[in-house]
Amino acid sequence: MQDLKILFLQSDLVWENPEKNRALFSQKIEHSFSGEDLIVLPETFTTGFPVNPVDFAETTEGDSLHWMATIARKYQAVLTGSLLINKQGSYSNTLILMRPDGTFEGYDKRHVFSMGGEHKRIKAGEKELIVELNGWKIKPMICYDLRFPVWSKNRFNNDIYAYDMALYVANWPAVRAYPWKQLLKARAIENMAYVLGVNRTGYDGLGNYYKGDSMLVDFKGQPVATCAEGQACTGKATLSYEKLMQFRNKFEVGPDWDFFEIMG
Repeated sequence: MQDLKILFLQSDLVWENPEKNRALFSQKIEHSFSGEDLIVLPETFTTGFPVNPVDFAETTEGDSLHWMATIARKYQAVLTGSLLINKQGSYSNTLILMRPDGTFEGYDKRHVFSMGGEHKRIKAGEKELIVELNGWKIKPMICYDLRFPVWSKNRFNNDIYAYDMALYVANWPAVRAYPWKQLLKARAIENMAYVLGVNRTGYDGLGNYYKGDSMLVDFKGQPVATCAEGQACTGKATLSYEKLMQFRNKFEVGPDWDFFEIMG
């Protein structure tokens, strides 16, 4: 199995301005791309969070998905990040995984942030998603999902792990930065997998401050690549599948995991 090369972008976002955000990330990717397989942007990378989906949600035929397809094709890499999607009158916070050939898959945020009123505007997702990239199995999730270990839980069936890397894109405020950093490490340790968390920086239009703290940690919870707090950052890492499997084979926790089903 080949190694997986990842580029992730910690950045401020232009409040409620998809066109400027697309231009911002076009420039950042052009300046930082060096042959990676996967490019990761923050949650609601076109607008910031939270915004009114009636005004800013797009369809899957909209400008932002066309832009994602163009970037993925240009760099021959999978591009991912979340944005608001209009689904025939209901709205989702959807992470899109766009492939170079223009095909894509989406994951709708399962745990909408009710304390911030997201549940009043955004319909919660019902299905998990696990995608394959160069033989790696990746489970994408969004922000508040990080606080829910059952939803994030890896599985082990017939000597096979359900995923090799969990991915969280976020607009996670600085006031809760400590839990963000600790939970990313916890999810990696308990799931025997790499974990990547990509957060934004700067102030949103409501005055909330985000300091980033994006990081990629390995299956032991050790940092592989980190971003300094409070500033734009380009994170890069090469993940070793061989090292992951060596650790799983040496420390066989998977066979002892509980079996369970998540009910809707």
